[in-house]
Amino acid sequence: MRSVRRCSRTGCVNAAVATLTYAYADSTAVVGPLATYSEPHSYDLCEEHALRLTVPRGWEVVRHDGEFAEPEPSVDDLTALAEAVREAGRPDAPVAPPEPDPTTGRRGHLRVLPNPVDD
Repeated sequence: MRSVRRCSRTGCVNAAVATLTYAYADSTAVVGPLATYSEPHSYDLCEEHALRLTVPRGWEVVRHDGEFAEPEPSVDDLTALAEAVREAGRPDAPVAPPEPDPTTGRRGHLRVLPNPVDD
């Protein structure tokens, strides 16, 4: 399932609604609608950061005309979520204990308890 992409700006936890890419040869920053996939040389931005972006002197900003909106979940996202819930709810679904953390030796703070009716 695809997770919600967050703004790339340090400390920002808002959902991304735009993608920033640089055209270095043209000294241009392009801010457009959120790209379908996260690319290594682009940056996802929330609406606030997409609208407030500034560039160095001599550079140009090409900005999307229109509103930025969070992407709607796709049918694939909803299908993947339904499949994950269905799989987790199977009575014969294996429950493996978590592997111990090599640095602390702990297995996490949550435990799986047997159903008291099954005893």
